Amino acid sequence: MPWNPETYNQFKNIRYQPFFDLTEFISPQNIKTAIDIGCGTGEQTHILSQKFDKTNFIGIDYSAEMLAKSIEFKTEKLDFKLASVEEFIQYNQKFDLIFSNAALQWSDNHEELFPKLISHLTENGQFAIQMPMQAHNVLNIILLELVQEKPYSDFLNGWKREPTMLSIDEYAQIMFDGGLKDIQIIQKVYPIIADDAGKLFDFISGSALIPYMERLSEKQSEIFIGEFKKRIEKTFSKFPAIYSFKRLLLYGKM
Repeated sequence: MPWNPETYNQFKNIRYQPFFDLTEFISPQNIKTAIDIGCGTGEQTHILSQKFDKTNFIGIDYSAEMLAKSIEFKTEKLDFKLASVEEFIQYNQKFDLIFSNAALQWSDNHEELFPKLISHLTENGQFAIQMPMQAHNVLNIILLELVQEKPYSDFLNGWKREPTMLSIDEYAQIMFDGGLKDIQIIQKVYPIIADDAGKLFDFISGSALIPYMERLSEKQSEIFIGEFKKRIEKTFSKFPAIYSFKRLLLYGKM
């Protein structure tokens, strides 16, 4: 089950608000080059390139399915490349803005990754990152508990995706040690109002559920999804329900 732009964009308005909040931190001064890590379909990178219209942007993503949609957004000042963040940190190029919205939670070893990312900033570079706090979000917690139970753990051969994010204090220390100033770190709730459990399932099916679905057969997927939906209904026993989806916004500049 590869990334599906249509499924992901069912909740476009909900997913885009953190992006707009993150862009408000960015100063337009001295941004000649910028990179958007985990750019997805490229639409948000396009919005950024319009806001900072004197900047040369590149968007990278490891999903060919998502990146296929980016063709329509290419301009003289905006290009896209199929690449992972792990490949990016091997480059020698530095940027005036390193931006990533809802992508780096998929990467491991943040204690090593984030210092390397910061090292790719220019002298006056800016660092703007947003990530869902998966370890603190109810649907992610239900999912992680479920995949560790039988028969689902057997279906997955014991594989599970542990949350990779560090604590707020750890990110603050990494940013400070990296030489960033004007540091701002904000945990913010972006509530989702759901009329039924199906809406909550649809939300997580466009992101955190994907790595599991890729490893299950059609029959296993049917069993797994059925149980997951039951647990969502049990947890959110009253509808309409509010899902307090928590995100972390990080900003600093050299």
